[in-house]
Amino acid sequence: MAQQKTIAKEVTLKGVGLHTGENVKMKFIPAPVNHGFAFKRVDLEGEPIIEADVNYVVNTQRGTNLEKRGVKIQTSEHVLAALVGMGIDNVLIELDSPEPPIMDGSSKFFVEALEKAGIVEQETEKEEYIVKDVISYKDEETGSDITIIPSDEYQVTTMVDFGTKVLGTQNATLSHLDDFKAEISDARTFSFLHELEMLLEEGLIKGGDLNNAIVYVDQEISEATMKRLEKAFDKKKLSVKPNGILDNLTLHHPNEAARHKLLDVIGDLALIGTPIRGKVIANKPGHFVNTQFAKKLAKIIKLEKRNKVPTYDLNQEPLMDTTKIMEILPHRPPFLLVDKILELSDNHVVGIKNVTMTEPYFVGHFPGAPVMPGVLQVEAMAQTGGILVLSTVPDPENWLTFFMKIDNAKFKHMVRPGDTLIFKCDLVAPIRRGICHMQAYAYANGKLVSEAELMAQIVKTKGN
Repeated sequence: MAQQKTIAKEVTLKGVGLHTGENVKMKFIPAPVNHGFAFKRVDLEGEPIIEADVNYVVNTQRGTNLEKRGVKIQTSEHVLAALVGMGIDNVLIELDSPEPPIMDGSSKFFVEALEKAGIVEQETEKEEYIVKDVISYKDEETGSDITIIPSDEYQVTTMVDFGTKVLGTQNATLSHLDDFKAEISDARTFSFLHELEMLLEEGLIKGGDLNNAIVYVDQEISEATMKRLEKAFDKKKLSVKPNGILDNLTLHHPNEAARHKLLDVIGDLALIGTPIRGKVIANKPGHFVNTQFAKKLAKIIKLEKRNKVPTYDLNQEPLMDTTKIMEILPHRPPFLLVDKILELSDNHVVGIKNVTMTEPYFVGHFPGAPVMPGVLQVEAMAQTGGILVLSTVPDPENWLTFFMKIDNAKFKHMVRPGDTLIFKCDLVAPIRRGICHMQAYAYANGKLVSEAELMAQIVKTKGN
């Protein structure tokens, strides 16, 4: 398995937002494992963070736009495509504006900045979603559709047809993600003349110029329209080249439009939040169909992750037995609910408990049909997570762990005497100031039996 990656140091870019016309300063900042991609608005009070999550997509007109609690990020796709294209997993994107800089309308300058920052491996393995079945989404209104099929690596093919002679039908394929920089990153955004006129009328392209968008002239252009465009773009003279492109831009690729659509697909699918191993085939893709497909795939991935039971050798020599656990945790029988610790890292822990008929709570909890109380399952998960947070201090015997919050607790199957419970706790965020925020799962009999999002804090005992 490949390792997760981030960047070695911060790197800054400056430019203008395409639709806002505002000057923008953007920083790529290294992030810890399992952080993923997120945007931070440093121009707003509290510097709110918006995760690159498809569930925050609110609008796909002229870009993929996110919103969380009233805080917005516009046109996220080119930045996210650069991160995915460079094989990066964890980065914080800091902005002093709602929109990343458009640069030249491609991902090229973002890729160059990331290379300048340096890409480094992290200590945790990358968790990919391996496509096993064909998954499709179709927009009946436009006829656009996206399908993903099994493949040995992440591949994308796009097919575009806008029904115009000037652009025609184009295809583009990325067979290896390593080729993103050379083959896809410099493909610029494009527009048709009739769209450009409408956008100018509505004031939606304040930061645009003829260096960050290819303009295809798909209709007869009048002298009055040409003069208006010259004024809008502050150009003394505009012309239409023989290949139907406005002004003097030279195409980087004959099929640059299809390549840019491929770039958009990669950026939009980054909002799934999980690297994909499969081949994406997108017919007439656009931000709406891309993000609808991303939502569908994200739900499938979430469901499969939730139902996937990790396998462990329960007969292996444990990292900690009950004696060692009691050297760290203050709990004692009958309230010690973890028997062994099988795995322990900086960001996860795995423990087990053998549920027996001699558990004291079975005396009064449905004696005729003994079932382990759900609240004790949560407590057992918390104790397991307590091992994780207490392992970060040199004297765990002098600390106590207290609950701060329990969210999204769910109980799916009954736990009975004779069951072996496996607890897995993963950090949601790095431990800071003794506060541990984790996602906890309990498994038994090959099933997920309970789960909860837990937050706890360790506090030093008095006199120490």
